[in-house]
Amino acid sequence: MTTSTALGATITGWGTALPDIVVTNADFEARLDTTDEWITERTGIRERRHGGTTASLAVEAGRKALEMAGLTGADIDFILLATTTPDYQIPSTASQVQEELEINGGACDINAACSGFVYGLVQAHGLIAMGLKRILLVGAETLAKVTDQEDRNTAILFGNGAGAVVLEAVEGQGQLLSFDLGSDGTARELLDAPIGGYINMVGKEVFRKAVTVMVDSARTSLSDAHLTSDDLALVVPHQANIRIIEAACSRLDVPMDRVAVVLDRTGNTSSASIPLALVDAIEHGRVKRDDNVLLVGFGAGMSWASAIIRWTGRLPEENA
Repeated sequence: MTTSTALGATITGWGTALPDIVVTNADFEARLDTTDEWITERTGIRERRHGGTTASLAVEAGRKALEMAGLTGADIDFILLATTTPDYQIPSTASQVQEELEINGGACDINAACSGFVYGLVQAHGLIAMGLKRILLVGAETLAKVTDQEDRNTAILFGNGAGAVVLEAVEGQGQLLSFDLGSDGTARELLDAPIGGYINMVGKEVFRKAVTVMVDSARTSLSDAHLTSDDLALVVPHQANIRIIEAACSRLDVPMDRVAVVLDRTGNTSSASIPLALVDAIEHGRVKRDDNVLLVGFGAGMSWASAIIRWTGRLPEENA
């Protein structure tokens, strides 16, 4: 869908958080039937982070985003927290983040797995179109706690982390040009984790479907925005597997030098992966004024999401 409202939104602050515990491929090589070479070649991952809680990581990332935007929690109308790993079954983890950041408005969690941040981005724009002024959007995960650390097929993939952005209302369309959200519930058993259990994944099928839905969703958003892949300055994909990213971007005719990748340092952080990669790209000068940026992901459900934003927010050099 394209966007057309009296009020749009723009990103005015961002922040990330990673736990202190670094788990390298060598750590797994020492105790599981695997090697650093095997993991790197098949996934692109070299290390991931363990530790922290979903709320603590969300608070750290959220506080940094607020500080960059020159705001406090009292200025925020709503907090949206994308996560598949809440700290409690009840209440939402967003409620704890709300308390610690002293946010006065509403708060809720979003569970769309690895598509969650983009789902939240679209919902944030919708809330602003309806009259809210400022929203804190966070993607935060502690996947290590739902991963069997003795299973070499999944333990090597997942890590913990958080990324956050502040969105503020502006007159007109704002940053969001188009989006595509979807889900195929018939594929939900390809990747799941029962309450109290560990992640189960049918890796080959997830790989195959992931590439297809990422490409189809991205093409839909490009078409709705009346753009082509040549118009994209940057693609920020979900950070699951380097082979998935390479295959999807190849089909979209986007060279890898226009793709944001951080999974070598973070592993798969589900809802946190797109904001972690976006912030990394911004802070390394890879996003310029009026650049078209595609955010695209897929996840359990099987969910998928894409959005194209035209960067009208601030840039790192403007934060001094």
